[in-house]
Amino acid sequence: MSKPVYTVIAPIYNEIENIPHLYERVTEVMNQTGQPWELVLVDDGSKDGSTDALRELGKQDERVRPVIFARNFGHQIAVTAGMDYARGDAVVVIDADLQDPPEVILELIEKWKEGYQVVYAVRSEREGESWFKLTTASMFYKFIQKITDVHIPLNTGDFRLLDRKVLDVMNKMPERNRFLRGMSSWAGFKQVGVEYKRHARFAGETHYPLKNMIKLALNAITGFSYWPLQLLTRGGVGLVILSVLLVILYLILALLGKVDLTYVLATWLTLIFLAGILLIGMGILGEYLGRIYDEAKGRPLYIVAEGPEDD
Repeated sequence: MSKPVYTVIAPIYNEIENIPHLYERVTEVMNQTGQPWELVLVDDGSKDGSTDALRELGKQDERVRPVIFARNFGHQIAVTAGMDYARGDAVVVIDADLQDPPEVILELIEKWKEGYQVVYAVRSEREGESWFKLTTASMFYKFIQKITDVHIPLNTGDFRLLDRKVLDVMNKMPERNRFLRGMSSWAGFKQVGVEYKRHARFAGETHYPLKNMIKLALNAITGFSYWPLQLLTRGGVGLVILSVLLVILYLILALLGKVDLTYVLATWLTLIFLAGILLIGMGILGEYLGRIYDEAKGRPLYIVAEGPEDD
């Protein structure tokens, strides 16, 4: 097999119903390019038979390169593994649930040929997603834009094309709590968006529940912003000012003879409030310290039980 010009990466976790359709549609699309291509399918510890399905696809088509994890490591790590194994000059990341239509890949490639090195897909419409998810996603991206110096486009996910130069930069980033769309924005280079209509999931249930969304949001905030630490500092300054004002107020009330024992209760309530603020601040610091701890351990991001042979 000749060196591929294009690599398509899809993380797989319990997608047995979607795998045949994903392969069929990606194959139909990529054959239209007229260039060598490969499909890197990263099995993230599936338990529904997806692993065997990927092995079988790899035997049937040498362009399919299964990467099988020893256990579940999470979506962002699965995509990272695909990026490590990708050999193409242009690499496309897409989910296996077919919410992101493979047909859009041709539009991403056209922009790449025009000289753009990061081509991200922008969701102009989103089918099958709840009001809660749409609202929280919109609020999150507006929020992250305000608190970071990195411009992360609104209504985008990991569905995007990366030039080999950008991919090599991202593969050298050692952080373990990864937010890939933020990392590709941080890397810079020439970037552009392509609008598309996001479909409802083709089959099966979502594997990205609320807790995973919260974890991803936390990685985005702590990975690309010092805002939580700055908030702690500003809150501390505010509390100092408030304390001074309260001391002045108590002195005035004492001079007027209007202070009585009821203010003892107010004092205790204030102490409890301050203790709560202190605990929140410690929690924020703990998040950053936890990430330093993760980096210091130096464990591998993932463990591959089976990998494709390099040609």
